[in-house]
Amino acid sequence: METLLQDLRYGARMLLKKPGFTLVAVVTLALGIGANTAIFSVVNAVLFRPLPFEESDRLVMAWNKGAEAAGGDRTPLAVADLLDWRAQSQSFESVGAFQHRFFNYTGGESPERVRGASVT
Repeated sequence: METLLQDLRYGARMLLKKPGFTLVAVVTLALGIGANTAIFSVVNAVLFRPLPFEESDRLVMAWNKGAEAAGGDRTPLAVADLLDWRAQSQSFESVGAFQHRFFNYTGGESPERVRGASVT
């Protein structure tokens, strides 16, 4: 215990002796702790908390796998395909669709482009 106290006193003396280094060390620690807290908050909200739906463990997401010429892995789903999936589905209780879109909001002083989704 005595050597720990000696080490702490020595560390404090060295930090007081070089205030520039101390400032850089404290700012670096503060930024690291702040970034770590922010990342954990996002991960906790997105990955660890359950979704705000009943039986959220039963939700799945499927998409159309298209050819490279059509844009790669996830191509937009045609309405006819959605209707076929609904009609022929034996594994799912129901099937829905959404598409990310941009909308023009004109309710304020000047029009704004906002991101949203079209949902069945």
